[in-house]
Amino acid sequence: MSLRDQIKVLVVDDMSTSRGLITQALDAIGIRQIDTATNGRDALESIRKRSPHLVISDMNMPEINGLQLLHAIRTDPRTTNTGFLLITSKVDKSIIETGKKLRMNNFLPKPFQPGDLTKAIEAIFGRL
Repeated sequence: MSLRDQIKVLVVDDMSTSRGLITQALDAIGIRQIDTATNGRDALESIRKRSPHLVISDMNMPEINGLQLLHAIRTDPRTTNTGFLLITSKVDKSIIETGKKLRMNNFLPKPFQPGDLTKAIEAIFGRL
């Protein structure tokens, strides 16, 4: 069984179009175990229930943004080692630096191609 068959991914984005594009790209590369959440609060609940291997999160969301979600994941002993990929349309140096301090595994600027997503995930887990 390949890694792409085993990996569980949670996609977090408040925009349905973005969630759809990300899940389509994951499906295109053969990742089938995909859950989604529309905000950071729902994501935290889903993470605790389903224990994904990777969280792919948008940066700009209401209530809890991507970095706040990452902080919550890293400070919970049950989820501290969960992979985290931040996707953002605003590639700001301070966002990336803060993400690195919080042990963000990788980031991907919007817009992206499916191949870019594959490379970003493989940089975290190795060849899919």
